[in-house]
Amino acid sequence: MKLAFHGAARTVTGSKHILTLNNGKKILLDCGMFQGMGKETGNLNATLGFDAKEIDVMLLSHAHIDHTGLIPKLFKEGFRGDIHCTAATYDLTKVLLEDSATIQRDDTRFLNKRRAKEGLPPIEPLYSIEDAKEASTLLEKQAYQHWFKVTEGVHAMFTDAGHIIGSSSVHLKITEDGKTTRLTFSGDVGRYRDLILKSPEVFPQADYIIIESTYGDKLHEPATNIHEVFYNWITKTCIEKKGKLIIPAFSVGRTQELLYILNQLSLEKRLPHIPVYVDSPLSKEATDIVKSYPRYFNNRVKKVLEIDDDPFDFTGLTFIANADESKALNFDKQPMIIISASGMADAGRIKHHIANNIDDKNNTILMVGYCEPNSLGGRLLAGHKEVRIYGEMHKVVAEIGVMHTMSAHGDYDDLCQYLSCQNPELVKTVFVVHGEFDVMTEFQRRLYKKGFKQVETPKMHEEFNLD
Repeated sequence: MKLAFHGAARTVTGSKHILTLNNGKKILLDCGMFQGMGKETGNLNATLGFDAKEIDVMLLSHAHIDHTGLIPKLFKEGFRGDIHCTAATYDLTKVLLEDSATIQRDDTRFLNKRRAKEGLPPIEPLYSIEDAKEASTLLEKQAYQHWFKVTEGVHAMFTDAGHIIGSSSVHLKITEDGKTTRLTFSGDVGRYRDLILKSPEVFPQADYIIIESTYGDKLHEPATNIHEVFYNWITKTCIEKKGKLIIPAFSVGRTQELLYILNQLSLEKRLPHIPVYVDSPLSKEATDIVKSYPRYFNNRVKKVLEIDDDPFDFTGLTFIANADESKALNFDKQPMIIISASGMADAGRIKHHIANNIDDKNNTILMVGYCEPNSLGGRLLAGHKEVRIYGEMHKVVAEIGVMHTMSAHGDYDDLCQYLSCQNPELVKTVFVVHGEFDVMTEFQRRLYKKGFKQVETPKMHEEFNLD
């Protein structure tokens, strides 16, 4: 049996791992898109690193694009196997993939206009909306805590990873030549004190573990004062400076957390009377899906539901539907909050909002999640005085803010708590993925101190033999 890593290997995004059985069957864990890698992004996404037609079946940890975004490309290149996932991941993935294809179509049209003026040939998107729709027909729903057959000699089970609605860790029992091997893929691990979701579940003892490490070298600040921090940014920007608060936020997870906090401020009668716009059609669909799975909310949110039937809605909130309404916000000079995707500010309508508001000192661009260093969000966080957006340079005049307490990824304390259900002596190898290399090596050292005997940080396309 072999395990190969074709994404999220010394990078944060692009999750793709292949388990090859002794009988030649291939099981793919996630098929994510690389994001925020600067000029490298396009080249990394252009090739899967393996033959799609050779993959027999896929197991999907959750719906975020860096875990799902190349599924239509996988389909386009010949994959026709089942894609097993949880019910909420099923619902979210269908809308996220279609949205990804739409963004690619629109961004490609915009870029091709520039390329035509420069005498350059047009470029093609990675896949079409039709590819995304057809690929979604391969999705198969599976319940949490339920073992199901993947292929001959292989059974799988999903447990709640607490990262976003429907997120899961994937557990495999593989029987070959009379011997059973257990492998766990963490997916993305959530926080144990998440604003909305339940904590990650314990899982059976594994022989091999693939674990993410996005914040494997950091300890998050306590989230107890997050409402006050957000309130202060609103007051400073919208009330004192009369400016716009522009927030890049992933449509699934982070947007709902922001709406939950704003709703809490509204319930406390502290939310200023300013308009709040969520400018992302996907965010509206995603929020409706999140609302349909209240059984995954933590007890605190369930308490709120006793007095408020919608913890993500409040007076003054508007979801922007079409592009004309989105563009109209650029000409509206009144103070407002704009929440728009993507979270790294590298695609979607948020890039236009930043381009149109970055030159005003009264405005604030507030970063609320992880950004790849080469992404637009990463460059803003790094303090760049000028940034390139759609080929044009913009001076950074607006204030750049950050809320460190907001993250759907666990810190090293959360990750170690996640692994605390395991006996390190029985784990043959831990593979650390989904992190920047220096973060991965720091988390690797921490795992050695926890008693794990063998901890690897795989390189891109590296393959390991599993005993």
